[in-house]
Amino acid sequence: MSELITADLVDLDLSAATKDAAARSLAERMAAAGRVTDLEGFLADVAAREAQMPTGLDGGIGIPHCRSAHVTEPTLAFGRSAAGIDFGAADGPADLVFLIAAPTGGDADHLSILSSLARQLMDEAFTGALRSASEPARAAALIHGEEPEPKPEPEPKPESEPDASRPSDVPEVEPATPEPAAPEPATPEPAPSTPAPSAPFRVVAVTSCPTGIAHTYMAAESLAKAARAAGVELTVETQGSAGFQRLDPQLIAAADGVILAHDVEVRDRERFAGKPVVDVGVKAGINRPAELLAELREKAAHGGTADAPARPTVPTAPMDRGAEATDGYATRLRTWLMTGVSYMVPFVAAGGLLIALAFAIGGYTVDKAPSVADHFVWAESASWAALLFQVGGTAFGFLVPVLAGFIAYGMADRPGLVPGFVGGAIALTVNAGFLGGLIAGLLAGAVVRAIQRLGVPPVLRGIMPVVVIPLLSSAVVGFLMFLVVGKPIAALQKALTGWLTGLSGANAVILGVLLGLMMCFDLGGPLNKVAYAFAVGGLANPNPGSLKVMAAVMAAGMVPPLAMALATTVRGRLFTRAERENGKAAWVLGASFITEGAIPFAAADPLRVIPSAMAGGAVTGGLSMAFGCTLRAPHGGVFVVPLIGQPLLYLLAVAAGTVVSAALVVLLKQFRSRPARISDAETAAATDAPHPEVGTHREVTTH
Repeated sequence: MSELITADLVDLDLSAATKDAAARSLAERMAAAGRVTDLEGFLADVAAREAQMPTGLDGGIGIPHCRSAHVTEPTLAFGRSAAGIDFGAADGPADLVFLIAAPTGGDADHLSILSSLARQLMDEAFTGALRSASEPARAAALIHGEEPEPKPEPEPKPESEPDASRPSDVPEVEPATPEPAAPEPATPEPAPSTPAPSAPFRVVAVTSCPTGIAHTYMAAESLAKAARAAGVELTVETQGSAGFQRLDPQLIAAADGVILAHDVEVRDRERFAGKPVVDVGVKAGINRPAELLAELREKAAHGGTADAPARPTVPTAPMDRGAEATDGYATRLRTWLMTGVSYMVPFVAAGGLLIALAFAIGGYTVDKAPSVADHFVWAESASWAALLFQVGGTAFGFLVPVLAGFIAYGMADRPGLVPGFVGGAIALTVNAGFLGGLIAGLLAGAVVRAIQRLGVPPVLRGIMPVVVIPLLSSAVVGFLMFLVVGKPIAALQKALTGWLTGLSGANAVILGVLLGLMMCFDLGGPLNKVAYAFAVGGLANPNPGSLKVMAAVMAAGMVPPLAMALATTVRGRLFTRAERENGKAAWVLGASFITEGAIPFAAADPLRVIPSAMAGGAVTGGLSMAFGCTLRAPHGGVFVVPLIGQPLLYLLAVAAGTVVSAALVVLLKQFRSRPARISDAETAAATDAPHPEVGTHREVTTH
């Protein structure tokens, strides 16, 4: 088993100015050591993990990390920055940066070492030693857990020579022989009225994070330290990559309360039914453990202990755990809706692309083919096309139920799934479509949250999640969808479909411009997802208008990364070396309809990049609608061009928007202050000229 970190993977003078540049610098060391096979692919995985939640921690620590198929073995690279790098921590930039790379199937031994390191990061003595290390080998040894070499003991001096370390006027004193201790007086037995010492406050906790490498174990260590300081008995179950050992049921039964610090669903959450619970994100467990313990004490004092019924509380929904107390209803509503959309997208991709392939192979009459269960000829392409169409149609049939089910899940956790799926299926039954699924999911989540607020006898608590809540919530949601809101929503859906079908001329162009702006405003964020979900919802019942909308949405979504790739190609001097490298990947990302490929550019320079991207997206969306382009596939970019109506005009619309966006971002960047100094290596990289020191300089700019 190779060492997790070596001296070659340590940079004690990390000169990167941004977290992306820091990750790239450390990842390049991993690639040079043969531990990362695809640098760009690995960095994309790191960026995707960073987008889920910032990896900066209080105390000047940054821990970018991920699981990646491009990693050959678990590896750690360490960098120390004199200037500090912003990783999103509340207390400021990080000077200690640990890039953790784990393969998708990392072995348990290495992952155990990584979990041990995560706990060490909570130790100020450990981080202090890393800040004072003068050699890379020394830093690597500290991370391995090697203790500092003991200082040699001074040789004993002859008795005739005075000890120079002792003042001359202090005589040597032989150690005194202890006198026998006098017997202590017998302690009288306490009177029966003397109160017994109070039992300690007992807590069980679960910590988990999406990757299960770092935050999981850091939160556990932070909670443990706070518990020791507060005199609390704490037992933690870490549900991480190194596996986990379930809490003893007896410990749970005896516990006065539960702390759940997690960003992914806690496994077997039902174990804690009836206990006072503090439910937070994993970073809260790292940054404010003492507050969580105090909050749990308060809940236990007012809501009951293990021996008394707890006050009924509403469990925090998965998508609410990272929410701030000040977040308004609109923010939470957007989060719930995006939860449903994010779970729906894989069904869209699978079902939509299968249907698109079926049309490509069998023509647009393939939807009239009989069931392949009754008629299938192995040698006929028409039968294979029918098979693809019917499998894709089955996957598409889950869109609305999955959307509704996971909106309810985002609001009310797992109890929301059953009424959400039932409501979504009813929405299809009454022809309420995509809008009906949205309403059904919101209704299901609201009903479950209302039921969870009801006080129930302790004897019923165990069956609430599996019997009572699914039964009552499904009945209520079914009643509302069938008899109250289903028909009005179906009428609205029919009107919307008719409006899309009749779109032409100026109205179509305006809609295309609006959709283009939405697709490019937040580059894969909520507005982007709303526009995409609107287009995909139309594919469930395709008509000429909905197919035009789908074409405009995909075309506009391709523009931002393609524009950034073009801009870095034609005017490389305006971009950093890291941005030029990202530009190379952006060609593929844009061509594949992955709008998020422009995020690194927008994060570094949002005031120039985002308006430029929106302008290009608006041009492309408007032109696509004006040209009458259609699209039956929900994804695929240039790879589904054969399935696009008016393909040449479609590509022209994409090219026009790309050029407009690239030209605008170049123009806007011309107005910023010129770099104070551009090194020879930077100039060489910009002109593709070889230079022996590329990658070793430090960029300095003025703003």
